[in-house]
Amino acid sequence: MASTSSTFTVGRGAGSKRKSTKLLEVLNALEEESSHSREEIFIAPPDNASGDFTDEDSGDEDGQQGSHLPGSVLHASVVPEDSGTEEEEEDELQLQPAMKRQKAVAEPQRIWTKRDIRPNFSSWTASDPHIEDLKSQELSPVGLFELFFDEGTINFIVNETNRYAWQKNVNLGLTAQELKCVLGILILSGYISYPRRRMFWETSPDSHHHLVADAIRRDRFELIFSYLHFADNTELDESDRFAKVRPLIVRMNCNFQKHAPLEEFYSFGESMCEYFGHRGSRQLRAGKPMRLGYKIWCGTTSRGYLVWFEPSQGTLFTKSHGGLDLGGSMVVRFVDALQERGCLPYHIFFDKVFTSVKLMSILRKKGVKATGTVREYRTERCPLKDPKELKKMKRGSFDYKVDESEEVIVCRWYDGSAVTVCSNAVGVEPVGLAGHHSGTAKTRAQVHQPSLVKLYQEKGGGVRRMDQNMAKYKVKIRGMKWYSSFIGYVVDAALNNAWQLHRTCSHDAQVDLLAFRRYVACVYLESNADMSSQGRRSRRLETESRFDMIGHWIVHQDKRTRCALCHSQTNTRCEKCQKGVHAKCFREYHIR
Repeated sequence: MASTSSTFTVGRGAGSKRKSTKLLEVLNALEEESSHSREEIFIAPPDNASGDFTDEDSGDEDGQQGSHLPGSVLHASVVPEDSGTEEEEEDELQLQPAMKRQKAVAEPQRIWTKRDIRPNFSSWTASDPHIEDLKSQELSPVGLFELFFDEGTINFIVNETNRYAWQKNVNLGLTAQELKCVLGILILSGYISYPRRRMFWETSPDSHHHLVADAIRRDRFELIFSYLHFADNTELDESDRFAKVRPLIVRMNCNFQKHAPLEEFYSFGESMCEYFGHRGSRQLRAGKPMRLGYKIWCGTTSRGYLVWFEPSQGTLFTKSHGGLDLGGSMVVRFVDALQERGCLPYHIFFDKVFTSVKLMSILRKKGVKATGTVREYRTERCPLKDPKELKKMKRGSFDYKVDESEEVIVCRWYDGSAVTVCSNAVGVEPVGLAGHHSGTAKTRAQVHQPSLVKLYQEKGGGVRRMDQNMAKYKVKIRGMKWYSSFIGYVVDAALNNAWQLHRTCSHDAQVDLLAFRRYVACVYLESNADMSSQGRRSRRLETESRFDMIGHWIVHQDKRTRCALCHSQTNTRCEKCQKGVHAKCFREYHIR
């Protein structure tokens, strides 16, 4: 197996000194949380992202957890992101002062005034006919999931996987039915997991899972999963670190945006795709459910529906937009994707990783509202009261200024700690009241709260909600390839989106996320099982699933069949049992 050298990289602020350290030391420092600075740690991927060796991984398939990283990774050297040769470093030191002086001259002088903002955005009046159409269709959980993993996506994965196997001189012969069985097992592993995935097929009574064992043979699953592929290796873009999964990303983004609820409020932030292997654009982030893995830029609705995503590739592989940093440039890319559905007055929320006065100005010119917390050095020298001065005042005190030229407001509010919020659409008025719990007095008091802070707290946080949903029952099975964990991330994201649509469109009683995932997994494994290898087991499986009272939905079918109860012709069937049944016979069939 070809090998590549991996380098840990730390992104640092200006003026920091170079220091060589170990990943283990950085992890310990982050655990202590003694530093408030934001550090990003990632492993630089192979120089040739399209090489055949990137289809392999040197890590184990099972058993490796984030708290048990190999010594080779824990003791790897961590170097600055801008590290290079001594000559390059000298050139950088010589050029940096001149570049800073040039930027200082080019930046316009902003005039800050003590007044409230006067935005000129139009009000939100758009309706969403697509959601109304989905409500009329009354789709089952499987139908909603297949809005994203549709027939075109399934056939595409089948073709690319068979092509890749053929390039390796293997006649795989994967079918769409088998691929759905593989997806069903991946989904099931989110809420039923074993230390080793082969335990699903063991005959031992403490581990055997007949739903998986009756659906597909163990060796067949292992063979398919080892050749799972999403791109033609002969047509990869060498400048794209995620070229191996780029076609899948494009397809899923298209489907996510096509069926996304049309709303006014959206959130943008960072998500993590768990990965413990030895290659890839891996990063370590504090404050995330999964701290070690690929960083994913995500745009979501306020409830957590993933509208658009893009794996982070670092500054070297991403073009900046209008002098913005990497985070700000990704916000603009998300806004451009939203505006493909129409140039509407969307309102985007993001945190201090992305917010700057310059970004607010760019989004305002695009006709997009934006609000977010902001760091001190990105306020363009807005003369607000110092946080230490605000802390001497009573809770709920705030100070604010507006940029006269760009109509951008910066507000600093104190409630136990100072929070600075920037917006191009919402001001401080009307000032509301927020509840504050006093630990010493054990009482709940009311403090003043500016309007932009209240709106940020209410409508922001969509990415966090999506992270929480995906982390509950995330896919546990991963393979040897570096992008196998990314496959699980995409499946989890599609299930989260399908469940969000279910919550929006369902007229009847809604099911929780666990029941939703269980239904999709059971239907995929039962309806796509290999009947030729089941023999006498198929009768047992049918009998058990018919009366389990879990996830039975009546759906329309184009071809009329006989009802399993009254034996007359019907155009409806039970999606889980795959049996024709009238609506009037549906309940009796499943309890009789």
